[in-house]
Amino acid sequence: MQIYNLYYFCRITITFLVIRYHVKELLFVRQNIRKWEETEKLIQRADHESLDRLADAYMDITTDLSFSQSHYPHSRITAYLNNLSSALHHQLYKNKCERSSRIITYWREEIPRVMAASRKELLYSFLIFAISAVIGAVSSLNDAGFARIIMGDRYIDMTLENIAQGDPLAVYKSASHLPMFMGITLNNIRVAFHTFAMGLFTGIGTGYILFSNGVMLGAFQTFFLEHELLFESMLTIWIHGTLEISAIIVAGAAGLALGNSWLFPGTYSRIESFKRGAKRGVKILIGTLPIFIIAGFLEGFVTRYTGLLVIVRGGIILFSFAFVLYYYLYLPKHINDEQATTKN
Repeated sequence: MQIYNLYYFCRITITFLVIRYHVKELLFVRQNIRKWEETEKLIQRADHESLDRLADAYMDITTDLSFSQSHYPHSRITAYLNNLSSALHHQLYKNKCERSSRIITYWREEIPRVMAASRKELLYSFLIFAISAVIGAVSSLNDAGFARIIMGDRYIDMTLENIAQGDPLAVYKSASHLPMFMGITLNNIRVAFHTFAMGLFTGIGTGYILFSNGVMLGAFQTFFLEHELLFESMLTIWIHGTLEISAIIVAGAAGLALGNSWLFPGTYSRIESFKRGAKRGVKILIGTLPIFIIAGFLEGFVTRYTGLLVIVRGGIILFSFAFVLYYYLYLPKHINDEQATTKN
């Protein structure tokens, strides 16, 4: 009788374990099936996808495959994931070998794609900067000494002397072309990296740098407004300032992406979310480097010629502004819409 009871006990235990095994496998499939279906579609359009996106998908699939091999080594889902991983591996390294124009693809597709995913951060960065500039302007209009606090007595006195001599923007002629270009470019890149790195402090650090630069710009332009030189100053300063200020705002978006990644991890673990945010932020930051170089070149070699025709200076400013709108707003939206259409 005891042997009989032991037999049934073992049988029930084994049945329970088998059911539990299959339930766990079913939950594993249910949690990930949509991701695997998306990966299948990704493989089908692999020739039009970035290497980074393929690599991210490959890492996800190999993680799932490793889990499946450990827990369900003889399951059909393990065989399926193994096939999916192999197909993705093949496409990844095939694309890696075929894309000799990787650098062109990076600037033409990957940066706009990252900007499309970071449009909220870009908007917040722009709003912080714009509101700060307004605060700087209003403060200058209501306090005659505010510009001196922000820009320093030395700069204000020098500019007043230049105004008296009939050349209000002579500061841009004070250094040789190449040293000025190199110094300004390196300084702007340093500010951009600092703006990004301060995102480690929940985005508050990035916001502070954007605020400081915005207030400075507002006070700066108001100073020339008070001396009836606003139009002339804008025609000169914004030759390089259009690209320079835009790139600072974009760097701010990179810092906010970094800060928000670990502050608001969403469905990811905090570490995983931080890694993704850092990767996205670095890409955005790298995208600003050519912009800073061009802005530095314009400031070192073109801005100093304050006697250029209004149409030439205005043309450079309008062209720079159009480029910023196209590259950071229109192109990301266009690529994002294309991806949505392809998925549908």
